[in-house]
Amino acid sequence: MVRGRGLRRPLPDGQRPEFGLYLTGRPPRISGWPSRWLRWPDFWLPLDRDEAVQAIHEAWTHSAARRVEIACGGGVGRTGTALACLAVLDGLSGRDAVDYVRRNYSPRAVETPWQRRYVGNFRP
Repeated sequence: MVRGRGLRRPLPDGQRPEFGLYLTGRPPRISGWPSRWLRWPDFWLPLDRDEAVQAIHEAWTHSAARRVEIACGGGVGRTGTALACLAVLDGLSGRDAVDYVRRNYSPRAVETPWQRRYVGNFRP
C-alpha cells in the first residue's frame, strides 16, 4: 500500500495515491489527493524532528487502508529514510529496516550516515 518515488520523475502508471507525504525543502506542487509536506532538505534530516515523527506516523496509519506515496526530489535518500522509519513502526530494528528498504526499494536508499542513524534512533 506504500510506494516511494522521485518527484523529478513522472507519476507512474497505475492507481493514484490516496495520501502523500512529501519530503522536500519547499512545498511541492501536488494536487489530486490529500497530502502532507515535511520540510526536509536534500541529503539531510527533517528540520522539525517532532513534526517528522508525526508525519511518518500519519503516513503509516493511512497505509493500513489507503494507497500512500512517499516522495522526495530523487526518491532515494529522504524517501528511503522515511520508508525505513515505516518499517521500524512495523517492528523492524533500525538496521533491519535500512537493509529491508535497500533490498526491496533501492540499493541506494538511506544515503547518508546521519540518515542511517536517524532510522536507528527513530521512535514514535
